Amino acid sequence: MKILIAVLPLLAGFLLDCILGDPYSLPHPIRLIGRLISALEKWARNAFANHLTAGGTILALIVLMTSAGIPLAVLFLCYRVNIWLGAAAESILCYYMLAARCLRSESMKVYRAISENDTEKARTAVSMIVGRDTKPLDRNGIIRAAVETVAENTSDGVTAPMLYMGLGGAVLGFFYKAANTMDSMIGYTSEKYLHIGKFAAKLDDVLNYIPSRLTALLMILSAGILRLDMKNAWRIWRRDRRNHASPNSAQTEAVCAGALDVRLAGDAYYFGELHKKPFIGDNIREIENEDIRRANRLMYCTSALMLILCTAVRALLWGIIL
Repeated sequence: MKILIAVLPLLAGFLLDCILGDPYSLPHPIRLIGRLISALEKWARNAFANHLTAGGTILALIVLMTSAGIPLAVLFLCYRVNIWLGAAAESILCYYMLAARCLRSESMKVYRAISENDTEKARTAVSMIVGRDTKPLDRNGIIRAAVETVAENTSDGVTAPMLYMGLGGAVLGFFYKAANTMDSMIGYTSEKYLHIGKFAAKLDDVLNYIPSRLTALLMILSAGILRLDMKNAWRIWRRDRRNHASPNSAQTEAVCAGALDVRLAGDAYYFGELHKKPFIGDNIREIENEDIRRANRLMYCTSALMLILCTAVRALLWGIIL
């Protein structure tokens, strides 16, 4: 019974995300974390104007302690009242941390706009899910950006939090999501964020090191299951998995590029500044709109494999503890 309680939140959270996606009409813990980061950034810039690296470190520590501490207190109280109440509360918290349905929904907005030959609508849609400047992108660039986002966020948005929830429940999952959210908001190398976001960026690199590589291996397996180019996925991953400034971001992008037989990445603009980037994958064929759907299928299959693995690990850990 206790092992069932241990694995239930992870399974229920994934199922809820697949069915419901992000509840835009309700307060979302990750959006609340984002507001906390924004407020603390303003504070840190004022309080540590001449020591932004130190200010950014303190900012990160406050966000991490708050983001993990509140779920810990809530779950402690719920489990003290009733074990099923605790499991239900933890299931909801796990659901909030997974973004597979949201990732698919947002990327498919790009797909539908391209299908309607509405490039401006597609550019607007992709601007909601990427950090780069989208104005310079042509039709194929927009599709490429959507595919890259699905590939990269398969790890950041789904399998990495799933892995941390498998190891330490919703509390460890929120610790990871807080770090990842900070990286997406202030972990840039531009002049504005280089110092204040330094600690957050490094922490995110550390936390994603193992999840990104494990996700890449599961994505290669998924390519075979889905009858995509598994052999090329393995080849491109081995060759191009380091073709990114981040030690983790190219892991899943390389697999996706290889599985789809397309070329991803390359130069991109951020905040009006051109960043020179190497390509990932070979231009075996021209990228097409259908690749957005293929990337989403790859994401879901990879997520399902990670769910199986994390459920088994959590059951094993609780079996040892008990």
